[in-house]
Amino acid sequence: MKERNIRFVEEKDIKSILNIYKPYIENTSITFECKVPSLESFKERVNKISSFYPYLVCEVDNKVIGYAYATKVREREAYQWNAELSIYLDDKYISMGIGKILYMALIDLLKLQNIYNVYGVITLPNEKSVKLHNKLEFRTLGVFKNTGYKADAWHDVIWFEKNITPYNDPPKPLTNINEISKTDIEAVLSIYNQKLNSK
Repeated sequence: MKERNIRFVEEKDIKSILNIYKPYIENTSITFECKVPSLESFKERVNKISSFYPYLVCEVDNKVIGYAYATKVREREAYQWNAELSIYLDDKYISMGIGKILYMALIDLLKLQNIYNVYGVITLPNEKSVKLHNKLEFRTLGVFKNTGYKADAWHDVIWFEKNITPYNDPPKPLTNINEISKTDIEAVLSIYNQKLNSK
């Protein structure tokens, strides 16, 4: 059986991540990004996100085959307890259950940061991603009709929402992922790596 592993992103992974992302830009409407970023600008993007939120990679036999991360939903301060999720897999590893486990690991790490709500934003049609969010009991918020134009067509975008932390008044302070105890982080990753390797 091939060894599988979820861990935090490292600089050495960035070229592999960009290579996974590139076909989504060039051949699909799944991302509304239309031009492949340079390696340098993509590196800056990854470093900025991972300076506060979890940015995970999934390896199979030491090769990066997918990644998932969270970002800020809106800039205003009162929105800080929300995060938007993103996930991309090498197409050879889609529909194997890896994406679900990677997404669940990301969500549990966000709980450690005191994130309360997470959002999935999906270009339609994307049956597999819609199915993933439904399996994980996300709630459908609504559809932005004809909100993006790519590949000679207008596309709808569906928003999903999931509450992951019981609401407090006032809310718990938001914590940078890099300030969370390594023991707590490793405990989460260990759970999902066991799930990943038992498939």
